[in-house]
Amino acid sequence: MSTAVSNSVLSEEIWSAEGNALWVKRIVLVAFGILALAVAAKIKVPMWPSPVPVTLGTFAVLTIGTAYGPRMGLTTILGYMLIGALGFDVFANSASGATGIEYMMGGTGGYLVGFVLSTVALGYAARRGWDRNVVMMALAMFVGSLVIYIPGVLWLAHLYSWENAFAWGVTPFLIGDAMKLALAALIVPGVWKIVGKARG
Repeated sequence: MSTAVSNSVLSEEIWSAEGNALWVKRIVLVAFGILALAVAAKIKVPMWPSPVPVTLGTFAVLTIGTAYGPRMGLTTILGYMLIGALGFDVFANSASGATGIEYMMGGTGGYLVGFVLSTVALGYAARRGWDRNVVMMALAMFVGSLVIYIPGVLWLAHLYSWENAFAWGVTPFLIGDAMKLALAALIVPGVWKIVGKARG
């Protein structure tokens, strides 16, 4: 397995483009990624009394970061955050009360920071070729999930308490996140195999 940082990512191999077409491609992919993040955030299961619901947002973040690479992945997640900060209903619970910056400073705020960091981390892992092997992809996804949890738990502890931070922000999500991690770790290398066969 190559450890170079110049490996291509899925978005570069599935849709090849140059010149003006490349910019059109990037705009379309960023827009699609933002839409996917917004839709995934709305597919949720409340975990009362936790202020943080289980959503498909983590799955979307992990796969977009991997498929897009660090730069376009970062552009996509920051675009999503900007739209949310402006008050648009793109976050999990942003239609039920607080919106925009007020919502982002609430219980899910740390996880939103983690989404940004995880997107970049997964993008760099993909650049190193980790996304082409199920085991390495699973490891990258695990690290990416930790990067989401750490600021999420720290922020919950700041808002409430350490006890609540783990009870509300970790324990209810472990099984679901493990399943999302495994699914993403299987899908991305599987797509690479399909791409390789198509080019073979």
